[in-house]
Amino acid sequence: MLAMLVGAGFAKWAVHLPVASQLFDFNIDPWGVREVQKLETVKSLKQTWDEKHPDGLAEQFIADALNFQEKSREVVLWYLARRLCEPFIWQEFHSHKWRRHVLMIDEERRFKVAGIVKAQSFIMKFYGPSLGGIITTNYDMTIEYALGTKLFNYGIANQALIGRGPYPVSTWLKPVTLKGKVPLAKIHGSISRDENAYYTEGRRGLTGKALIVAPTPEKQPPPSLEFEWELATRILKRSTCLIVFGFAFNPYDEAVLNLLKNSGSNIRSVLLIDIDPNIERVRQLWPDIEITACLPPPDGNVAIRDWAIS
Repeated sequence: MLAMLVGAGFAKWAVHLPVASQLFDFNIDPWGVREVQKLETVKSLKQTWDEKHPDGLAEQFIADALNFQEKSREVVLWYLARRLCEPFIWQEFHSHKWRRHVLMIDEERRFKVAGIVKAQSFIMKFYGPSLGGIITTNYDMTIEYALGTKLFNYGIANQALIGRGPYPVSTWLKPVTLKGKVPLAKIHGSISRDENAYYTEGRRGLTGKALIVAPTPEKQPPPSLEFEWELATRILKRSTCLIVFGFAFNPYDEAVLNLLKNSGSNIRSVLLIDIDPNIERVRQLWPDIEITACLPPPDGNVAIRDWAIS
């Protein structure tokens, strides 16, 4: 059985989303006065923090921000989710005003985002009965857009989502359900969910109400993500082969590393896809497995193909 572990490097490769060190590039197009004000507040908070921590990492800033006063903390978390919505936002003039939306999972216009086609092409190389599940630490919806509701689920068969279908803009008359057989475990949360449910699109990221575990050195999963962690555990335990795309194996990501080590005892072969593959850290988790390391496509295509057919 095969599993995939997808990290920030995958979203960076596919749709040019920033990895943690690049999160505060402020590359968003603010919508209205409120977002302009929020963005300026985050810039000011980050600048003040940088002056006190000239060599500080983005993860350290986020960790400190979680201890800011409530409004400052909320605006930083808003920015994190909002930044990851940016490639998937579209606008329309409806009912006498301009409206803003985040792509719904099944909208055909998602394929106008070149990176979604790119991500789909990669995942579908391995899609089939042997693919036991996908685990991701990412909040964005790249994987959902690549697969559509017919090819994945969040660990529950025929799960109904909240929100609209691909068209019209108003609430869909029938619930949108996930009919795919491959489970997707989003262990750090998602811009498509809040504390209560998953949605058909990433609007939680626009409103700042998304359930996400911020990328800090001390991050641990909240109780509301317990199901996702249990799902990831089940995926790993039944897998003998693992594709790791763009996950850095950072020492501060202790919870994820423990998950891999404790649940991956049956893994015998790892394909490590990264611009700087860290074979040593993988070896620390699994001393006796076979490791194949390569660059992302297209440079790594030959190695990826050879591993897949071996």
